[in-house]
Amino acid sequence: MKLTLVTGLTGLVLLATIVELLRRRQLREKYGMLWLGLLFVVIPLSLFPTLLDGVADLLGVASGVSLVLFLGIVFLLLVCIHLSWEVSALEEETRTLAEEVALLRAEVEADRAERAARQELVSRDG
Repeated sequence: MKLTLVTGLTGLVLLATIVELLRRRQLREKYGMLWLGLLFVVIPLSLFPTLLDGVADLLGVASGVSLVLFLGIVFLLLVCIHLSWEVSALEEETRTLAEEVALLRAEVEADRAERAARQELVSRDG
């Protein structure tokens, strides 16, 4: 009973934390929905652990604890793959932006040099 209470309270605290992060816009909605969806599954299962054993029996898993451990590992693996994909896209975008900044910087320097040369000619002629 004590573990059920602690797990349920932890789930509710995490739920409140995710909602607050979403409210402050410190967590993007697509990630917030992912975590809220997970919590809406975890909280009822933590409050009614016999449901988890029933699901484990339906899937042919020895115990609910083994099922939770397996699903947790799969979930974290999927999150890692997704975040790796996001980082790769951001790296590509950063590289493209750095190249564009370098080109713009070179263009600005060329314009400055051209203006300086014109001013030098004007000052010689004047």
